[in-house]
Amino acid sequence: MNIDRIVLAFAGSMVLVALALGFFGFPTLSVILLAFIGLNMLQAAFTGVCPLAIILKKMGKPTGSAFN
Repeated sequence: MNIDRIVLAFAGSMVLVALALGFFGFPTLSVILLAFIGLNMLQAAFTGVCPLAIILKKMGKPTGSAFN
């Protein structure tokens, strides 16, 4: 799996975790986590810089077309 797919899978997983937190009684934590995820995805869309992609690249994962 390349960096692009790992980043998308991680973001999707974190959204599901945030939804589960909200469902099981932690709405404030859920909103904070969802806001962090959304802001990070938005800045990555405009700048092309994703902290997770940088970490994965240093770990030797193959690059995709979005994060080089």
